[in-house]
Amino acid sequence: MHFLAFSFGFKDVIDILLVAGILYETYRLLRRTGAANLFWGILAFIVVWFLVSFVFQLDLTGALFDRIISVGAIALIVIFQEEIRMFFYRIGSRFSSWKLFTSKSSEDDPRARQQILEITQACRHMASTKTGALIVIAGGSSLKEIVDTGERLDANVSARLIENIFFKNTPLHDGALVIRDGKMIAAACILPVSKDQSIPQHYGLRHRAALGLVEHVDATCIVVSEETGHISVAAEGKIREVTEDELFIVLHGTAITEEK
Repeated sequence: MHFLAFSFGFKDVIDILLVAGILYETYRLLRRTGAANLFWGILAFIVVWFLVSFVFQLDLTGALFDRIISVGAIALIVIFQEEIRMFFYRIGSRFSSWKLFTSKSSEDDPRARQQILEITQACRHMASTKTGALIVIAGGSSLKEIVDTGERLDANVSARLIENIFFKNTPLHDGALVIRDGKMIAAACILPVSKDQSIPQHYGLRHRAALGLVEHVDATCIVVSEETGHISVAAEGKIREVTEDELFIVLHGTAITEEK
């Protein structure tokens, strides 16, 4: 039986590290959707395919495995298109910074600073009365599909108007308020709910909707819990609770570093 002779060098180390990184990220994505067992099954199949085709060099069996790999790759792309999209979005997010209202820093823009104050004040009041709220601040994404699901507003950012929108039993209190380019664009918008099974059980539907959005687009979501009155901020696929003072800092562009 003939075995291939392998030479091992620096390039091979880089190759192994890259493959390990890709496999790790793939496992993380599949684990979030509850498909971790599928990952191990695919990995086992790839190992067997490598042994058959490259180590033992079984031509007929290797050709069969090659056909399965070709068809299976297309099938996996179709089945896991959302997860693949999320993977590339996270790669892209590493190279982009948050732009909440304008490209100009909010520290240097009095208008943006005032808008942040209005949002912070509204969240503070709603937290004190345990009024549930979900506010989306668009970053680089237009969020047109999300905006189209709600009621158009096109209003200036105002704490009183935000509180009125989320006041219990008002027509627009369900759903999300979308703020883009310093304007309140739409209310009662419907957000996609995250399928991540690792989300803590104490998070409600608003938190899951916030995560469902920021997993796919460049946006920041603020959630006020109706049960506890706690304020949470979601961005770049992460969410954490913040104090009222921390909320103001986060809206100035401070990254969320604590993993959910």
